[in-house]
This record gives sequence, C-alpha cells and structure tokens, in this order.
Amino acid sequence: MQRDAYSRPWEYRELTGGSPGDPRPVAVPHDAVLATARVADSRQMASGYFPGVKGEYRTRIFAPVDWHDRHVVLEFEAVHRSAAVFLNGDLAARQPSGTTALLVELDTFLRYGADNEIVVEFRADRDARWYTGGGIIRPVHLAVGPRVHIPLDGVVVTTPEHDVESSLVQIITTVHNRETVPVVRWLETSMLSPAGDVVGVDRTRVSVPAGGEAEVSQRILVEAPRRWSVDTPDLYRATSLLTTGDGDEGQTDRSDVTFGIRSLHLDARRGLRVNGQPVKLRGACVHADNGVIGGAAFDAAEVRRVAILQAAGFNAIRSAHQPMSRAMLDACDRLGMLVMDELTDVWTVAKSPEDGSDVFLERWRSDLEAMVRKDRNHPSVIVYSIGNEIPEAATRSGSALTRAMAAATRTLDPTRYVTAAVNGALFVMDEAVDIDPELLGGASLEPVTEINARSLSLAERMSSLAVTDAVAELTEEAYGALDIAGMNYQDARYEIDHERYPHRVIVGSETFPTRIDRLWGLVLANPHVIGDFTWTGWDYLGEPGLGRMHYRDDQPGGGALGAYPFLLSSAGDIDITGERRPASYYREVVYGLRPEPFIAVRRPRTRGREMKPAPWSWTDSIPSWTWPDAGADPLEVEVYSDADEVELFLAGSSLGRQPAGVEHGFRALFAVPYVPGALEAVAVRDGIPAERTALQAAGTDRRLALSAELSDPDAAGHCLAFVVVELVDDLGVRATDGDVEIEIDVDGAGALQGFGSARPETEESFADSRHRLYDGRALAVVRSSGASGVVLTASAPGLPSVSLEVWAV
Repeated sequence: MQRDAYSRPWEYRELTGGSPGDPRPVAVPHDAVLATARVADSRQMASGYFPGVKGEYRTRIFAPVDWHDRHVVLEFEAVHRSAAVFLNGDLAARQPSGTTALLVELDTFLRYGADNEIVVEFRADRDARWYTGGGIIRPVHLAVGPRVHIPLDGVVVTTPEHDVESSLVQIITTVHNRETVPVVRWLETSMLSPAGDVVGVDRTRVSVPAGGEAEVSQRILVEAPRRWSVDTPDLYRATSLLTTGDGDEGQTDRSDVTFGIRSLHLDARRGLRVNGQPVKLRGACVHADNGVIGGAAFDAAEVRRVAILQAAGFNAIRSAHQPMSRAMLDACDRLGMLVMDELTDVWTVAKSPEDGSDVFLERWRSDLEAMVRKDRNHPSVIVYSIGNEIPEAATRSGSALTRAMAAATRTLDPTRYVTAAVNGALFVMDEAVDIDPELLGGASLEPVTEINARSLSLAERMSSLAVTDAVAELTEEAYGALDIAGMNYQDARYEIDHERYPHRVIVGSETFPTRIDRLWGLVLANPHVIGDFTWTGWDYLGEPGLGRMHYRDDQPGGGALGAYPFLLSSAGDIDITGERRPASYYREVVYGLRPEPFIAVRRPRTRGREMKPAPWSWTDSIPSWTWPDAGADPLEVEVYSDADEVELFLAGSSLGRQPAGVEHGFRALFAVPYVPGALEAVAVRDGIPAERTALQAAGTDRRLALSAELSDPDAAGHCLAFVVVELVDDLGVRATDGDVEIEIDVDGAGALQGFGSARPETEESFADSRHRLYDGRALAVVRSSGASGVVLTASAPGLPSVSLEVWAV
C-alpha cells in the first residue's frame, strides 16, 4: 500500500474549560497550543509557560461503494497526546504516545456510499520537560489498497554484502491476506538507480493463507553501486508490485521504498566507519518544535532545519527526546546527515506529571517497533537510542529492562547500533535513585556525598561524580547491554574508561556547548570516542532560559530556568528563526571547517559585569558593530580563530594582535572603544596575515528588507515561504539596534503560519501578525496550498512599508 496525503478539510475546537470553543478550519499539521495565551504559572514553566490544552478535530470522508472490497487505513504520524479516534461515533483507535504513529483501520467502521465523520480527541498538559505542542502535529495519510496487499512499512531493504564492485540487495516483503480463502499472488520488485535506471528485477510467486500473511525474500545484485554517505547521499528505489498474474489491475498493490547502499562498522580501535571510511560525528541534539510555527511538522520546515544544521558544520542529528519525523528522516537521507533516533525521555519513573511513565511497561514494545519500522530503510539512521537519562537504569529492574529493550531493538533491526543517553552523575546526585548496595560492586557512596557537599559548578560537579567508582559500577551493566555507551556530560570518563573497559565504544550523546574545544580534542585523540552531540544544535521552545547568561549581580533566587516571560531555551547554536549564533561559528572553527576568523561583540549592558555562566550559556554577544549608544567605555570584542594569532583593525587602524588557536581556546578578547565604521579581524599564520572578516556599522538611514526561502509543495500540497524581515541601512547592513514593531499582511491564496523573533523573553504570540524585531530580525512563515499569487507586506511606524511577491501569479 502507498501513503497518500489526507487532503480533506479539518475543523478544530478547544475543549479546555467549561464550554467547548467554536469550531474553526485549520490546516494539518496543526499545533493547537501555540496560539493559546501563556500564563505566569511555575507549574507550566517547562513548556515555556504554555498551559495545557484539550481539543478535538473533525473531518468528513466519503467512502465510495467499491471501498467495500478494499482495505482502508488512516495513518496519523503523531497526535500529541493521548489521542482517541472516533469514526461515526464509534471508538476506532487510541494512542497514548504523542510521537508514535496511530494507524486506524477503517474497514469495519465505514458507511459505504456515504460521508463518514472522523473525530480526533487529544489532551496535552505537563507531559514533557520542554514544549511539545499539541494536537495533530504531524501529517495524516490515507492508504487504500486491495484486501491482499503489502502493508504500510511492509518492505525492508538491507545490503548484507557489498563492496565497490557490486552490492547484494535483499528485499523482504510482507504480504497480508484479509480474504477468507488462501490466495496466490506474484511479487515483482524492480531496483532503480539514483539516476532512475532499472538495474535489477526479480519476480516470484507467493502463497498466502486465509486471513494470514507471508514473508517473501528477494535478492538482487547491483553492479558498481553508488554508495550512500554524508558526502555522496545517493539513493536507490525498490518498487514492488503485487499482482494476480492475470492482469486484474484492481487487485494490484504497489509499494515504493527509498534506500541507500552503505556499510557500517564499529569497534574501539578503529571507531565508526561508514563504507570503510572513519567518521567522527559532529552532532547536534535537536528538539522537535519548529520555532515560530511550534510543534507543527511541515515537510518544508523539517528540510530547512536539516539544511541549515548541515551548513553550520554538523553531520549528525540526535532526535531529543522522541522519534524523528518522517520528513526530517527523508531530508537527512537526501542531504547526507547521520541520525541517532531516540525513543523516549522516560521509562517507568515520571519526570513530568503526565509523561506516560505509568503505561510505559505496556507500551514500550509497540512504540519501539513503530520507531524501527519507520526508520529501518533510511540510510541516514545509524543508531537507535532507547532512552535519555533514565534514572532506573541504575537499578536491578532497570538493568533488566535495558537488556530487554536493547535485545528487542536488535531483533527488529540487526543492521544498526543501539545506545542510550546515560548521565551517570544523576544516579548519585541529590539521592536521585534508591541505590541497591549490591549494584555498587563494593564501591562507596561516601566520596559522592563529599562531592555533593562541595561548592562546585554544575559542570564541575557532574565531572567529579562521573569518574567515581560508584558511577562506574552503576553504569556498567547498562553500558554492557548496549553497542555504544552514550554519555551525557561525562567526558571526564572518556579516557579512563578506555583503560577500564578497553572494548567500550563511547559517544558524547549530550555535551556542554561551552566545552566543545576540549571535547572535540578528546574525540579526535581517542578512536573509541566516535563523536559529540551538543546541547543543543537548534534553539527550542520551553526549558525557558536554560542557556541564558548568569551574572554575579543577578537578583537572588534565580534558578536554572528563567521566570516568566522567558520562552526560549537560548541554548541553541542556531536560533529559532534559523540564524546561526556566535557559538555556531566558534564550533565551526573548532571543527576545522572555518579558516576565516569570526567577530562577536558583547552587548554594552553586560560590560563590567562578572559572568557566572551555566554550562549551556554562551556570552551575550552578537556579530554586530552597530552600537551608537555604547558610551565611552570600550566594548568587549571576541574573535574566534584557529590561527595562532589574530589582529584587529578599527576603521583601518590596527588595535594589535592577540594569541588564539588551540592553545588559547580558539578565541581572543579585545577591548575596543566604539567608533562607527568597519571592525576587521585578520588571522595571522606563521606571522603572515591570512584570512579576514569584517563587521560594518549600520548607517542612520533605515528601511525594511524582505527575503524569502521557498519550498516545493509537500504531499498535502502545502508550500511554505520562510520570509526574513530585517531593518537595514541603505547598503543592506542590518541595524541590530532597531527593534521596531512589525506588522505582517498576507494577501492572496496564503496564510500566516507563524511570525516572531528569537527574543528569549517575550509576551508576544507567534500566532499574531505583529511582532518586534530582535537584533533587527524576525521570521514570517507563510503557508500556501499550492495556489499562485501570494504577496507579503511588512510595515512599521515611521518606515515605508515593503512588499514581496512570495508566489507569483
């Protein structure tokens, strides 16, 4: 069977509170939470102060009479959360998980030759430690096929034997028979190259018992295969046709699978190899929300994120902490991005009041199978993570569950590796877990208690705890069940673990961004450490203020998260509009991917204040030299470079040289009095000026500027335009000091899907057409249903309005 986008209209109404709201038309995917009013309630802090929502969606589908002899499935890729689907008033399916697909078999509920009403109910409230959104947040598909068919995700393609000369491709196809009698069918599978040429065909007969299924294995040899990698993401396609053999097209079923030919190898001496070539993972942890459009996972938004992350130097993404969307997986396949797909943030011990931990033991097998069935044909996926920072992994029952889940994952897909993101320090920090003394292996908890009592930063505390014998013993069984030891904030163990466990392969599954210079050095120096995943690659909603900079003179009582109206985490290399922050360029320098220096200027309001950063905090700096209100005192200018020295010039005059490069943390710091003009940094290599970059102060004549990134239609016909709104001078230099309020108007066959900036604390709504710029920038996302003639106009007080024809007539 094949997925077709469910394109019929939807209506939504909120059920929160005393009386239901009025129904209104919505486009699916849809985030029902994003437009709700935020509340200054600490109980809603984790979600960015968005309250819980309960709601329902309605749609009507006409079932032709000939569907009576067909098999009809409605697939919801994700409904967050606790979904119930009713068809003509009858309960058809439930799905507690907010990120596991919900398949509704409609056959026994449909009224043929008539309209059928579908109602989807959901409830989203305090169910995660970050913003998840709520409602039908991912696409909906309809699949209609014969009663003898290939089910959705019923084809598995592997490449068990291959080299540069040829590749043996194995296709295992499941055939379902919903008839009451046995049947015989013919299965013909064609293999198409990346160029679309047929490179192999196999045809075989298959007998399927009444009401049962059969599994068919076909093997096709592909000569001179084009192998998939991050540098050459070449994709093949297997097209399977299931026929009666007598030309009855009404009984023909089809399935198309895109896959890549590539090999994986892993060991502690040679690390990770793809197609025999060593690969170090330059990884980004990424939450699921899409910034100003919230939790709605439109294909174009997912593709855009992958492309921007890749351009910033990342070659791997860890989905944090829920399975990745199909659209993002497809983008990773096409663009060449490696994936660690993660199942969950919780097992049986709750982290949030309604996070599903109470039904985990009932649900984990089906949720895991759904993730693997979704992932197993994607060449980008190389690792499955079965959980993130699971406290019960340090208990006897948790160890047994770790082994069971790892074994189940390997059974479902033996071609990929299994890990879990483990933070051993949390096992013993603040008595987080009731420790069974036998699991300590004779180690003592007394040194752990002493470390907790000392006055250390969070990062120092985690490192000190990570290297204790107690943590080593408590993580030994969990790591022993996995192929790769995922270590969250445990880089202090990388080298000592190799001595204690010489065959252990390690990945930094979650790491502090401020330590990337040291972390990447450890990755490069140790073959058994295969990569680093920073927290986080892309900024996200919720966990508000996690990455904000703290200062010694802050008001007392400030916690790890920010008080209302903080909205964003502020921990991302890339902000929610898709703009790279200074940390991203610093990382690119450390990776050895950027020879040019990078300039970041600390905001004047932070001048003279002593920083007390959280381990996720970057300095409060931006790449701008527009500070007309800076005053007479010098500004602090950071220059990132891998060169031994950097020289700074202001208005053509040298301000001297400072050491940089690996020995000085890849950065130099200058004190520079503000003078309008150009600020230029030059990398000095072996005493000779080399690469250079410059910032130009914006002039006083200002105007609005619009630029658009346009997407192709997705399966449902939705096109998105990502329109960047900036305040610039007459030369196009952005005026970062002009945070004026912008009003957006969309004219024609389009709608404003979301509008906002990367301002970390705000009471503005992404659902409104008015928003202030932040550092002179905002992002408007416009959705079209494929019709032409959409014009976006931006206006601001005292400035001429500006229009952009997004899609021409």
